[in-house]
Amino acid sequence: MGWIIFWGIVTLVAIAAYDITQRKHSILRIFPVVGHIRYWLEHIGPELRQYIVASDNEEQPFTRTQRRWVYASSKSQNPYFGFGTSVDLEQQTNHLIVKHSNFPVSDPLPGEPGYDSAYALPCAKILGQARNRRKAFRPNSVINISAMSFGSLSGPAIAALNGGAKLAGALHNTGEGGVSNHHKQGGNLILQIGTSYFGCRDEQGRFDLDRLQEVLAANPVRAIEIKLSQGAKPGVGGMLPAAKITPEIAAVRGIPMGQDCASPNHHSEFNDVDSMLDFVERIASETGLPVGIKSAIGEVEFWQQLAFQMATTDRGVDFITVDGGEGGTGAAPLVFTDHVAKPFKLGMSTVFREFVQQDMHQKVVFIGSGKLGFPQSALLAFGLGCDMINVGREAMLAIGCIQAQRCHTGFCPTGIATQNKWLMRGLDPELKSARLANYLVSFRKELLRLSHACGLQHPTLVTTDQFEVLVDGLQSKTAAEVFDYQPEWCLPSAEDQEAIHAWSKGTPFPKSQLSWSPT
Repeated sequence: MGWIIFWGIVTLVAIAAYDITQRKHSILRIFPVVGHIRYWLEHIGPELRQYIVASDNEEQPFTRTQRRWVYASSKSQNPYFGFGTSVDLEQQTNHLIVKHSNFPVSDPLPGEPGYDSAYALPCAKILGQARNRRKAFRPNSVINISAMSFGSLSGPAIAALNGGAKLAGALHNTGEGGVSNHHKQGGNLILQIGTSYFGCRDEQGRFDLDRLQEVLAANPVRAIEIKLSQGAKPGVGGMLPAAKITPEIAAVRGIPMGQDCASPNHHSEFNDVDSMLDFVERIASETGLPVGIKSAIGEVEFWQQLAFQMATTDRGVDFITVDGGEGGTGAAPLVFTDHVAKPFKLGMSTVFREFVQQDMHQKVVFIGSGKLGFPQSALLAFGLGCDMINVGREAMLAIGCIQAQRCHTGFCPTGIATQNKWLMRGLDPELKSARLANYLVSFRKELLRLSHACGLQHPTLVTTDQFEVLVDGLQSKTAAEVFDYQPEWCLPSAEDQEAIHAWSKGTPFPKSQLSWSPT
């Protein structure tokens, strides 16, 4: 014991001597040894706020209440909350109110027609039908998994996401990092093509159509998404540090080992709307797949030109993924995360309005992304014109994320956003895939029940008529006023409304000759 005390004192003296002589940290120079407590507390600040300081509705990006709902749903536990709301409704600004009907639609009960299929909640539109793509299809789920790349996430995390997508009948977006073996757990994929063309590039880093065809032939890819930008870092290229690049990641992406993997902030294959549509049609023609774009929303001129060219030429995208500026599975400079790109509600309403003015909104499948992994947020997204929803960080929460906010360090404690083998071993893909599937099914169930409470059979029938927004104390505005919307803009076609009505009675959506399944 005496030796332990002796060496402990020696260690403290050595630290004190170093602190006094170093010039980098003034606090340590003035307060040797004890000054380290300040840096330690700063380091664990997010954890202290999360577990000790913050109330149920304070934290960002997700409150304790939101996380609790995701965790309970993913574990098939009781997701109910008791003793009324903890939100002070009379003091809220921009708080969403869903206007329920006194004549709601009945929820299906076990044993009733349609019970087994209802919570699959398929998309009301056929993806690729408007442009007659050879491999158009109807997505089985309106809730799908957003783009998160292998490399940014660990192999076990990707495997859990894809396995969960299979179990829940959802689509899994690969992110721009290419298709790895971890993506091959049975879930259908949307292949994302980013500015570096990972997985479909030649030795010079240029887009390679032949390489793309090879990837498609080997994987269950149902659609292709060209990423222009994302909510986490709009206008900024991606960066995967060399320390996180393993031989497997390098092989999947087609990049060398030992170098930072930097993605440019723009595409080399096109530089305006006209050339982008040529690129889209080239890929769609060669592959037969629906092709869309993903973007955070900044300038409106791009969307005006896109809607106009789609209305006046024979070219166009099959879907548009609108990512909100509040989205963020990727690390980025603070100024870009906080001040670049519109939040989802403004971004979606901006884009949708331009397509309405060109009468093109029925010919595009709109996908919303950016903190939409909760029923009320998703329902409003449908009211603003979305046909489907992508979830990113909420899916991460479902497979074990604790919002430690260490994604950019490589030391994610739950083994999700890391390539550290010791940390990854804590994530069991089989268990976590089941939890993700539970969350997706619970989410769809709550979304459908919320639609039924409004007297509607499917969330795609929701319009801005179903919402009010608390703007100042007890004052409110309708969502139509807030977003300058005509409610009828968001209604599906008469044909789709008939299909929804039949589906609500237990009849499957039409399979259509356009439906396709990969061999």
